[in-house]
Amino acid sequence: MALFSMKVENLEELFIEQLRDLYDGEQQITKALPKLIEKATDSRLQDALQDHLEVTREQIRRLEQIFQILGEDADGETCKGMKGVIAEGDDVVGDADDKAVRDAVIIASAQRVEHYEIAGYGTVRTYANLLGQAQIAQLLEQTLQEEKEADQTLNQIAESVNIDAKAA
Repeated sequence: MALFSMKVENLEELFIEQLRDLYDGEQQITKALPKLIEKATDSRLQDALQDHLEVTREQIRRLEQIFQILGEDADGETCKGMKGVIAEGDDVVGDADDKAVRDAVIIASAQRVEHYEIAGYGTVRTYANLLGQAQIAQLLEQTLQEEKEADQTLNQIAESVNIDAKAA
């Protein structure tokens, strides 16, 4: 199985391919988050997921702006990694009957998504800098910081949710 779905000849092509991958991943997240919000029972978790849904929509707009700057089409990649992370989370969330355990599973799944995004955005931000795309690098840095903040928020919520799950 190839890591990339298209042949990449240089860093610029890899950069665009990775941006498309992130764009598709963000689209997948906007479809997955409402389901997690509905299944979550902790109000702080619901609020954090709802807030991140809005942030994700803004990140999609930011990626579209980047593609416009580059003169490239945003479509063309399927983020198989994100698809797998989301599917795995769906499976485990569906298996959790206890509310606290389900919330802990949702947090774990959401953090896997965040870590995947942190890795992806950190990489493309570095590529943008190397390619002399300072404006794009700045936009990507903004998204990277948002993903790190979302992860930190989930960490804080997990501190109490995981204690409740342990008691279940």
